[in-house]
Amino acid sequence: MSRTDNPDGRAPRKVVIVAYEGAKLLDISGPLQAFSDACFDDGRSAYQVVLASESGGSVRTDTRVKLETECIDDTMMDSVDTLLIAGADLIMPAAATASLRATLANYLERPRRLGSVCTGAFVLAQLGVLDHRDVTTHWAACNRLEQQHPAINVKPDSIFVTSGHIWTSAGVSAGIDMALAMIEDDLGHLAALNVARGMVLFLKRPGGQAQFSIELRQQMRDARGRFEDLHDWIRTHLDADLSIPALADAARMSPRNFARVYLRETGESPARAVERLRIEAARRLLESAHEPIQVIARRTGFGDDERMRRAFTKVYGVAPQDYRRRFGPPKA
Repeated sequence: MSRTDNPDGRAPRKVVIVAYEGAKLLDISGPLQAFSDACFDDGRSAYQVVLASESGGSVRTDTRVKLETECIDDTMMDSVDTLLIAGADLIMPAAATASLRATLANYLERPRRLGSVCTGAFVLAQLGVLDHRDVTTHWAACNRLEQQHPAINVKPDSIFVTSGHIWTSAGVSAGIDMALAMIEDDLGHLAALNVARGMVLFLKRPGGQAQFSIELRQQMRDARGRFEDLHDWIRTHLDADLSIPALADAARMSPRNFARVYLRETGESPARAVERLRIEAARRLLESAHEPIQVIARRTGFGDDERMRRAFTKVYGVAPQDYRRRFGPPKA
């Protein structure tokens, strides 16, 4: 059977979310809530959401909360529009979903859209449908996904990734971001915005936004905290000279020794670290301040808006002006 079409957009689309023993509750309930809240202009539900499992019945999630599911069979999958696979533990043996995969293999051509939340990407990968595609999963499982499935192009910094009709999302709450993007793709921006408002989500993050902040990434790299004071000093001197000699002086080290030790402890060069902290500061100002882009570029040490634009776009996938339109403060 060909993938489900809904040309007039007026009939509710069926979304099947696949659960199994130990699946993460929020991987299921987040998208479930988003799709359940989405409506047509006349107030009718835009989606029919079904929780499914291999055998149907009660399924216990990772939180021990049990969910009632329907059995995956020909009747259920005949009219499916979107099929989503929930994730589970970061280290989930392939054997745990072997029987489920055997069942799903019979229906992979049915949905118009196929997706995974968090480590649900491993289930799709083991089914072979992610080969030669851009894919993401929880940041802590990206390396393992890449090692186990080298034919997949893993995007570790993305909230969600689309590749043709296949969508994959990062960890846990990113499943909500992906569901909102699907709703926007189906029903338009206003419908997705109404769902986000109803769920009291302040931001609807774009797929290319990093899974976690640059500052958190910096803390993880400098796990022993050797340069914590230096990073605090950099944040208060972003528009100053932050060359290696200046940083070495602030760290009370010789320039040569500083550059060598910093790279060893953090895994990146001082120049790259400075750029990351400047980008993070610029992002915060774009979200909270009404200052012109040129002023923000000077305050964060980029000097001019073109340099900031190039650096910002490289990390976030959008230009500063576009980011401000999406996430900036209301106009005064």
